[in-house]
Amino acid sequence: MSDSSVRCWLVERSFDDRNLVTTVYATRDGRKFRKRTRSEMALRRGSPVTAGVTVPEADLEGTPDGETRERYAAEADRVASDHDPDDPI
Repeated sequence: MSDSSVRCWLVERSFDDRNLVTTVYATRDGRKFRKRTRSEMALRRGSPVTAGVTVPEADLEGTPDGETRERYAAEADRVASDHDPDDPI
């Protein structure tokens, strides 16, 4: 990781009725996150969803509220403890 990138962990994944998959990766403290929506087909053909990703700090957003931050932090901690970053999950 470079100085301007941050390790983030999968904290949320959701599917909608249009075959879109939204993944949310957050920092271990839950303060920053990145949300990304991709088609189910793109996920099948592209890289898998992994436990962790390295995200440029400029691509992260601030978590909007304390409750969400705590939830993201707890899930990021659980995923980081149970998985290597490259583990598909």
